[in-house]
Amino acid sequence: TEEKQNELIAVLQQQASISFDTETTGTDANLADLVGLSFSIKPGEGYYIPVPEERAEAQKIVDRFKPVLENENIEKIGQNIKYDMLMLKWYDVEVKGKLFDTMLAHYLIDPDTRHNMDILSENYLGYSPISITTLIGAKGKSQGTMRDVPVEKVVDYAAEDADVTLQLANVFRPMLKELNAEKLANEIENPLIYVLSDIEREGVKIDVEQLKNYSVELEADIRKFEQAVYEKAGVKFNIASPKQLGEVLFDKLQLDPKAKKTKTGQYQTGEDVLMALAGKSDIVKDILDFRQLQKLKSTYVDALPLMVNPKTGRVHTSLHQAVAATGRLSSNNPNLQNIPIRTERGREVRKAFIPRDENHTLLSADYSQIELRIIAEISKEENMLDAFNKGIDIHTATAAKVYGISIEEVDSTQRRNAKAVNFGIIYGQSAFGLSQNLGIPRKEAADIIQQYFEQYPGIQRYMSDTMNFARENGYVETIMGRRRYLRDINSANQTVRGFAERNAINAPIQGSAADLIKIAMINIHRDMKEQRLQSKMTLQVHDELVFDVLLTEVEAMKKIITDRMKNAMKTTVPIEIEIGQGSNWLEAH
Repeated sequence: TEEKQNELIAVLQQQASISFDTETTGTDANLADLVGLSFSIKPGEGYYIPVPEERAEAQKIVDRFKPVLENENIEKIGQNIKYDMLMLKWYDVEVKGKLFDTMLAHYLIDPDTRHNMDILSENYLGYSPISITTLIGAKGKSQGTMRDVPVEKVVDYAAEDADVTLQLANVFRPMLKELNAEKLANEIENPLIYVLSDIEREGVKIDVEQLKNYSVELEADIRKFEQAVYEKAGVKFNIASPKQLGEVLFDKLQLDPKAKKTKTGQYQTGEDVLMALAGKSDIVKDILDFRQLQKLKSTYVDALPLMVNPKTGRVHTSLHQAVAATGRLSSNNPNLQNIPIRTERGREVRKAFIPRDENHTLLSADYSQIELRIIAEISKEENMLDAFNKGIDIHTATAAKVYGISIEEVDSTQRRNAKAVNFGIIYGQSAFGLSQNLGIPRKEAADIIQQYFEQYPGIQRYMSDTMNFARENGYVETIMGRRRYLRDINSANQTVRGFAERNAINAPIQGSAADLIKIAMINIHRDMKEQRLQSKMTLQVHDELVFDVLLTEVEAMKKIITDRMKNAMKTTVPIEIEIGQGSNWLEAH
């Protein structure tokens, strides 16, 4: 009743911290409707407020709770709270106050395992919550929604969610402190939720017409490659079938007498197998191109228009903070990280991301060689720091050192080789790997690597120090103290151990780059709000941020972005960024 709700609101308003959860009709907050709200303020207790289907009535109830949810002095605890915040934006509520997300807390405590509430509850509270599938059925066509469940059944489930979340927060707080992760939680992960929920609510505009035309163009190209393959094979077959493809390549054309078979007895035709054969036969090149275009077309060109939200006319990607163990963000629906940009064809997809209208433009800001700058920063390698500080191209500088020549004498092949080592060494690349990658003899690759370590002794020192630290402590850390635990670092199995060793070297670098861009995002977002700008941050991919910018705000935005991205952390190495502007993402990048 309204009276009971008002009593609850009065109690909630007096709390320093509350746990809350929303029950909704679906997993996409930009499409779902609210079914109810639950709160908890002390362990073992929870309150549930059902919200009717009728929109105006629902809004009335939410409006009553708005002052609590928007109270800046009350900390809000939630499990994947970004979802609930996003949900409430559709009901005109902007959740405010300090946030504590139990999913993210656990991600900082143990990044490599799962973070869903039922598992956390079983592991840390010794309690199995009511499973949602007992209420709405298993995933699939016949699954219902919370709206279909009688309210008396929802009550226990929903109130329990808020209560379990509160109890988990009480368990995780001291753990974060103990693991030195409190600062990361308070200054990076939890504040970032505000930024990401705004990005997800905002979405990005897509040029559907352009994608439809591009799809037709790709289809024609795919057919061309298909015909070329048929002609070279002298037979028509289904190129997409690994079985038929294997028979044509290895039985009919006899491309590799030592071709490997899978357990089921058919030939292996994976990417790596075909790549190795590409030099021997034109048909393989055509097949690789055919596959690449096919994937591009189905995964992006044809899929993006279907992802447009009917309510907003925009595509709303979901950004995840608790997936990649390194600390980097990941995304899905669409997965922006995987849009292929190494090929002309793949880059074309970025053309479809456009500003909201003719009064807006896209700005793209990208960290320049951030991982190499971080390697220089962490390893304190003098020669590398020197090159960055003087603004010399790092790959040219490396080539000059490795080949013992002057900067002016470096040719493009030498620079290419140096670039491969710069990027490869931190991923544990061997002489064999480098020789494969560059198509040079193994001996030459080994010499390059040896020279590299002689010229950059700080990097070799960083690698061995990090490895020793990992073996002793079982984890490595980023500049901000984000930990990556390496359970297998002392494994007797060489392959397993090798994997952990590569992670030990790589995690502090990847993770520091992740922390850097997250801090920049938080600060840019805050500046934009303080200056009451209408421009929006719309995408984050790897080391790049994309903004939908009002034309009159371009200069103000460039100033904020440059300042905040360059100065996100105190470093001795200069941090450089590149900002581009354009009428679509490709043009801006």
